[in-house]
Amino acid sequence: MQMSPGRDLAVQSTGGDTMGTTWSVRAVLPVELSLQAWHAGIQAVLDLVDGQMSTYKPHSALSRFNAAPAGTWHVLPAECFEVVTHALQLARDSGGAYDPTVGPLVNLWGFGPDGLRRAPPSIEEITRAHARIGWSRLVLDAQTRSIYQPGGAYLDLSSIAKGYSVDQVGRYLDSVGLGTWLVEVGGELKGQGLKPDGSPWRIGIERPGAVPGSVERMDQLSQVLALSGRAIATSGNYRRQFEADGVSYSHHIDPRTGQPVPHRVASVSVLAPQALQADPLGTLMTILGPEHGMTYARDRGLAVMFILHGELGLEERLSPAFAEALAS
Repeated sequence: MQMSPGRDLAVQSTGGDTMGTTWSVRAVLPVELSLQAWHAGIQAVLDLVDGQMSTYKPHSALSRFNAAPAGTWHVLPAECFEVVTHALQLARDSGGAYDPTVGPLVNLWGFGPDGLRRAPPSIEEITRAHARIGWSRLVLDAQTRSIYQPGGAYLDLSSIAKGYSVDQVGRYLDSVGLGTWLVEVGGELKGQGLKPDGSPWRIGIERPGAVPGSVERMDQLSQVLALSGRAIATSGNYRRQFEADGVSYSHHIDPRTGQPVPHRVASVSVLAPQALQADPLGTLMTILGPEHGMTYARDRGLAVMFILHGELGLEERLSPAFAEALAS
């Protein structure tokens, strides 16, 4: 479908459920057409990613690998192999601060398919789970799209699969001729093209502590920026956590220590060309913390914004690349 300049165009919306969260798409179409015509195609793209990479579905490609015996090779679907490859590259580059094999610890702390817990695990439990962690134990064969199960390895792609699905939905919309769109999956977003009035897609980064979907005033937003051919992912500690004996435990588990991150990061937002890149970087920045994370970001030219709990309330720290993006 090609949209001629003379046709009346309108921004139309659709949405649904996926990966235990929600998705939404806004796209520019001729007024006589409905985005609902492509709703099933969008949902099929999301179902494909979820069906391959969910740790909650026992028959997903990822779950089958996680349950496989030691010393076996497993062919992964092309999409899953692409995501695993990117996750392991980031693990290598970060020295293991980001590690997609952190799943046993995530589950142990009550943030995986095993369900919630009301008290922290024991040191012995953490030690046993930590023995299974290690991205370098995995071996990939790109020619056959295969991955080696060394025994006990458990991949968790929850920090990257939503971002990848955003990119995949965008590719689907491009393939059916919808070249101007804003895709959101579980808070990860990517925008492309300009709206009928010539303006870019603008999104607001909400201040930590707001109730999901309740942002009504500009003072509830930290920053507003344009998404034109780029993605943004926000990783926050303020929604998924539990408290025991007056101590809050974040769902961000440091794979190097086996413990939830202890520092004062409220949220991290990352801009990147692809949501596949932005999504896991948000997790990595949270684990590294504001000092090491900002050094990592500056050294690599990454667009990162930290929102921190400070003595006088929330504080923002922006990398040079993020500040430049706000000005554009």
